[in-house]
Amino acid sequence: MNTPTLSRRHFLQGAGALLVGFNFAGGPLALAARTVEPRAAIDKPLGTDRVHAWLAVTDDGRVIVYSGKVELGTGVETALRQIVADALAVHFDTTEIVQGDTALTPDQGYTAGSKTIQQGGARLRAAAATARGLLLAKAADRLDVASSRLVAADGEIRVDGDKSRVLRYADLIDEAGFDAPVDSDAEAPEARRFVGRSVPRVDIPDKVAGRFNYLQDLRLADMWHARVVRPPTTGTVRTPAVASIDRDSVGKNVEIVQRGAFVAVAAATEWAAMQAADDLSVQWADLEPMPDADTPFAAFDAAAGTGRVSAEAGDVEAALGDGDDVLSAEYDWPFQIHDSIGPSCALADVREDSATIWSATQGVYPLRSALADLLDRDERAVRVIYVEGSGCYGHNGADDVAADAALVSQAIGRPVRLQWSRADEHGWAPKGPAMRMQLRGRVKDGRVAAWAFENLTPSHLTRPGGGAGARNVLAGNLVHGTHASDRYVGGDRNAPADYRFDAYRVSTRWVDVADALLRCSALRTLGAIQNSFANESFIDELAAAAERDPVAFRLDHLDDPRARAVIETVADRAGWQARVSPQRREDSAPTPRTGRGMAFARYENEFAYVAVVAEVEVSDGDGIRVRRVVVAHDCGLIVNPDGLENQIEGNVMQAVGRTLKEAVTWDRTGVTSLDWAGYPILTFPEMPEVEIALIDRPDQPSTGAGEPASVPIPAAIANAVFDATGQRLRAVPLRWNGSA
Repeated sequence: MNTPTLSRRHFLQGAGALLVGFNFAGGPLALAARTVEPRAAIDKPLGTDRVHAWLAVTDDGRVIVYSGKVELGTGVETALRQIVADALAVHFDTTEIVQGDTALTPDQGYTAGSKTIQQGGARLRAAAATARGLLLAKAADRLDVASSRLVAADGEIRVDGDKSRVLRYADLIDEAGFDAPVDSDAEAPEARRFVGRSVPRVDIPDKVAGRFNYLQDLRLADMWHARVVRPPTTGTVRTPAVASIDRDSVGKNVEIVQRGAFVAVAAATEWAAMQAADDLSVQWADLEPMPDADTPFAAFDAAAGTGRVSAEAGDVEAALGDGDDVLSAEYDWPFQIHDSIGPSCALADVREDSATIWSATQGVYPLRSALADLLDRDERAVRVIYVEGSGCYGHNGADDVAADAALVSQAIGRPVRLQWSRADEHGWAPKGPAMRMQLRGRVKDGRVAAWAFENLTPSHLTRPGGGAGARNVLAGNLVHGTHASDRYVGGDRNAPADYRFDAYRVSTRWVDVADALLRCSALRTLGAIQNSFANESFIDELAAAAERDPVAFRLDHLDDPRARAVIETVADRAGWQARVSPQRREDSAPTPRTGRGMAFARYENEFAYVAVVAEVEVSDGDGIRVRRVVVAHDCGLIVNPDGLENQIEGNVMQAVGRTLKEAVTWDRTGVTSLDWAGYPILTFPEMPEVEIALIDRPDQPSTGAGEPASVPIPAAIANAVFDATGQRLRAVPLRWNGSA
């Protein structure tokens, strides 16, 4: 996308024209904070096995959907309503969702891993189809006809051919027995009215108009504002101690809160809290410096044990042999942040007998467990309510800031709003882990004869939950002098290549949390994007060694027809011309040089299929520019085509930025990339043109699309740079050094 530079002023000047098509009421940019109160809790089951845990029908025929999976900006609120509307045979407009509330919604764990439609959608479809069957059975009794003669549509059941004999769902609901088990095999209507259509997203109009209330916009009655005073070892794993606090360094109208190494201030206004945080004099002890190194890998290598084999076949070492035709390569990936445009925020109202926290967490129930431990409360006395935050791409600071706010509210005995600063977000939110991938391979007779993969990685999951209590929130670490619990998760995601090799071995060397240097956890795709960067770059290196076209070489190692289909589709859509990479050109050829590269991944080796072709320009002046990205995407049954395209486009843009620009920097004191100047992201003029080929498979279950399209992007770009220049770039962010 060759996008002209557009200033904020010009965007806002054009907003009126932009918004006309939405037919908005009121001004197009009506910004206002909103005072919030929790939705009244009702007596309903919260387990996942009964229909009425998921659905309710009101007297006026509205359908309330209770979802533990939440809207993170991905469009799932709209898609889940589409699924329920079809399965229950009601109109989409009569549905509404209550999401992520420990007093009202079932416990569905985290909204993560591209599992909302795949798992949450399937469960809601089953609950709605079960409810429809119950309503039909009750209507058959009331109307004294066989169920086969009944038609359910738009929240009514009528006798086929007799318009006078009609019952509303609301008329049947008290007798319908919604206190019944969810039948996972319940059949939804064959005809799809809403699923498969690009139903407009319900959240977009208010977001574009500035009327949407993100968590950052909410207020509580009589609340104070708070800020946390952090130790100077920004973002590091080790917890220091507080030596002393000069309480006279701030004004009298400021509350100071200290528990262990957790220090915060609270005041009646946000500005007063910010000033107090700057003014408070704290002396710290037991500060442990970061290693004096540009990368973490020497420290990782010293701390990690031997590799744990996760997949293997054949005798890899024998197949590799000891000849000079064995290829080896090492690929590095840096620590990265979540790029949320709005820093993390939370509201908390902790009282003697209850605690209510409003959070942008991805898991209200795991967070409740951590907060109950931190506050020393029974879990049943803690309520966590989800409110969408301004950007979420994994385990960012949302859980941590909720714990901060809860501690302060408990200490000062009043409602609290606590928002992190940009420096807090960049410095202290969990990072996507740095990783190193080492590969060896050998080609014989034009095919891969041996493949050996080993990576070095911290865990990609230190979220609340899993019995960790308060250990997996930052405030818990500071209060108790601990670090997050060790769970070796995510670093091996997509470590096995998706191809058929006769001899292969895949292993992972795990780095304990205490040795990870920075706080690490889940960032979009977990380890899939890193591992696929290595795998899909290395398969290209082997193709070049075999003097084979990269597309044909991949297809020769694939039997899965859906995998082959996405590769063939993207090659056709991109106009791929079969040849060996790199391009043959004179060394004196002027820049910019152009190249194309491709990559493929099946997410987690068992879900959505994605193939990508990237086209780049490489010049000595501008470096690497991605001009065009073509994506073929197969995630089974497509619920909302336009929403799916939105997700793919967002994945592409973020992954291009992660590939070319993003890396956390640090010195001996901790993280130094504490603003957008130190941590640049992709800008509008740098965005490529994106073309998408959706492969709909109505006969297959839906799988998630929140992450898969990110996975092959880095390798496709690196392979395109090689095609253009003959130079292999194996460290992200990719940097062109001006020689080929």
